[in-house]
Amino acid sequence: MNHTDAKATLRQLLDSRYVGVLATSKEDWPYANLVAFAVPDNIYEMIFATPRQSRKYENLAANPKVSMLMDDRSNNIEDLRDAVAATAIGTAVEAAGSERERCLVIYAARHPHLDDFARSASTAVFRITVEKYVMVSRFQNVVEIAP
Repeated sequence: MNHTDAKATLRQLLDSRYVGVLATSKEDWPYANLVAFAVPDNIYEMIFATPRQSRKYENLAANPKVSMLMDDRSNNIEDLRDAVAATAIGTAVEAAGSERERCLVIYAARHPHLDDFARSASTAVFRITVEKYVMVSRFQNVVEIAP
């Protein structure tokens, strides 16, 4: 798969998924959570929201390095052959001020049912700056996509 095709496949995957698996870490232990995410036109940015009173938030405060897994599996045996998965690797920063509002607009466009949650004073909105994606298809076809 060439870079242009890989990037198109990645964009299709990002547009078709509402939830990904966010991995955070504090000290030596990884922690994974399902999170609703949004990706603007710039695929090297991802947005998610989390309560400030959560382990995710605590982990992000200690270590902003994250990864987010998105995939198109359907929980069938064929997934081993046919599924596409992409891991975004990057740094998460809590959005504040006008940046928070910009992120909230993007997030609400993708998840209007979560707008009240995201806008709550007790919710933090994070922006991940993606350093690269590692995309796997056809079980062993691995492609890295970076800016």
